Amino acid sequence: MVANRNIPDIFDHRRLAASLRTLQAAKSNEALNPTLHELCARYGLSHMTLLVVRSGGRADRYPYYCTTYPDAWLKTYAHNRYFEIDPVIGVMRWALLPVDWSSLDRQSAQVWRLFKEARSYNIGPHGLTIPVRGPKGERSLFSAASNLPKRDWSRLLASSMHELHILAHHIHETVLAVRGLRQDDGYRGLSRREYQCLDLLAKGRIHKQIAADLGISETAVKLYLRSARLKLGASTSHHAVAKASLLELIAF
Repeated sequence: MVANRNIPDIFDHRRLAASLRTLQAAKSNEALNPTLHELCARYGLSHMTLLVVRSGGRADRYPYYCTTYPDAWLKTYAHNRYFEIDPVIGVMRWALLPVDWSSLDRQSAQVWRLFKEARSYNIGPHGLTIPVRGPKGERSLFSAASNLPKRDWSRLLASSMHELHILAHHIHETVLAVRGLRQDDGYRGLSRREYQCLDLLAKGRIHKQIAADLGISETAVKLYLRSARLKLGASTSHHAVAKASLLELIAF
């Protein structure tokens, strides 16, 4: 397999901006899967999936998913009842942070068979799953799969983790809006400092760098980001960035 030489070594602000514009243009259910395919091509991934496990008060319509996986694999997955043993699905029960598939327990014969069969459909061998938890009980799993060589996969993760974290929440918000699974309750306006902190976080700056850029303390940065999360109804700072972008409060 030929290594991918186009993987950037650092956070790519322009790539994230283009990706968020692509997501903002997805206004219908029919646009969701083509949008995921476009994002896969942009990041050098083989597949992306968002599985909505739960959203506040609408449990009768779950689970819902959008994916680039081939129909043949989805039928095989359902026929073999892999959802009962898939450790990727199990991530929702215990993880709060992104999980690399290499850390999942594959010792059982059933799970080993699941991953082997997935590879025959060009899914894996590498992957990342990001749990998304909203403030009203929403639960989703965003997964990205890759067939790159291990070294290139490691480079891709190192350069793209920040972007993928924001994209996971933005895709979550987009899917809920497009599918009518949650109504927008509105938001309170952001202060200048809240806006600045979110904007810099979106550009890949960490708390210490944001504090230096704005001439304030790291504690103040954390407080401004916390208040921005509360105003936007977001569960994490990455979620707040995604919602602010979706509402066009910050530009990339």
